[in-house]
Amino acid sequence: MNIDWIAVLAATVAAWMFGALWYGVLSKQWMAAIGFTPADMQGPDGKPKIPLAPMIVSFIAELVMAIILAGVIAHTAKKGVTISSGALVGAICWLGFVITTLATNHAYGKAKPLLTIIDGGHWLGVLLLQGAILGALL
Repeated sequence: MNIDWIAVLAATVAAWMFGALWYGVLSKQWMAAIGFTPADMQGPDGKPKIPLAPMIVSFIAELVMAIILAGVIAHTAKKGVTISSGALVGAICWLGFVITTLATNHAYGKAKPLLTIIDGGHWLGVLLLQGAILGALL
């Protein structure tokens, strides 16, 4: 498989930006679901701390996800790759692999169901967005 790096990078950046928006909008609910307080999100100086390491990890994870998703889309497209076929493959991957794993891990970790909903919604959005972008550009 030849990797279309422009498509993969576009999908990665869009997914990463979606995550920033998603968790920005749902930050209070996410903190409550995970058991954090606003003080937990501050540095010793009392200013908000930027979680740089998790942001880098998420970007790399979304890059790997986009590469793999591009391969899955390319191998499953019978009538050509389209925005809708890419988004459909993303949704199927989310249903088959992501939400099932997330729900299981959260259940064993005794996480609040709201955390599964918030995190699961994020990953659904990521895979739909990546799938649509890859479908448009591949």
